[in-house]
Amino acid sequence: MNANKRRVADHAGNRQSRSAQIFTRLQAANPHPATELEYSRPFELLVAVLLSAQATDVSVNAATRQLFPVANTPQAMLNLGEEKLREYVQRIGLYKTKAKHLMQTCRQLVEQHDGIVPQTREALEALPGVGHKTANVILNTAFGLPTIAVDTHVFRVANRTGLAPGKTVLEVENRLLEIVPDEFKHNAHHWLILHGRYICQARKPKCGICPINDLCEYEDKVF
Repeated sequence: MNANKRRVADHAGNRQSRSAQIFTRLQAANPHPATELEYSRPFELLVAVLLSAQATDVSVNAATRQLFPVANTPQAMLNLGEEKLREYVQRIGLYKTKAKHLMQTCRQLVEQHDGIVPQTREALEALPGVGHKTANVILNTAFGLPTIAVDTHVFRVANRTGLAPGKTVLEVENRLLEIVPDEFKHNAHHWLILHGRYICQARKPKCGICPINDLCEYEDKVF
């Protein structure tokens, strides 16, 4: 191995070692991380994730607590109808567009998947309103696959800490998949989301109580 390749290999090894330390600490602080969206079946999670775009989990949960007892299957949602669905989700941003997409998704689930949420990325991303990130959330949270969904919190934490810097969401996702040890991949995006939501916040990160402070490369730490 020449000197340049050795330096690249050493750098990659150091990144993976630091990644392992970071996730070991995040795991110790929160052994069983989970989404804060409330659901009891894959379809409910799909609905909640679709509603959560540009909205808080709190607002989505408030809506679905009323909605799911009435309609928590694709057919029940179709029976409810788009106009009635809007009444349940009207306090959520972009509710008209989201209600429309939900009805289209429910129709597609009934007609093409027997009312069952599919377990492949291709089929999920073919559903109206379901993009790459949403598919990652469903595959990970509902079906246990080691995907990593990159939202604004994960993107910020990955870049700010130097864990997996990237200019695009996909670049960050690919780097995380590369450097996160396999034993941490299933829960990785939950740990990063929660860390970004409650500690590594956008405007004023709580560096003084951060469990990975000494492993973080952020130059403007706040104490």
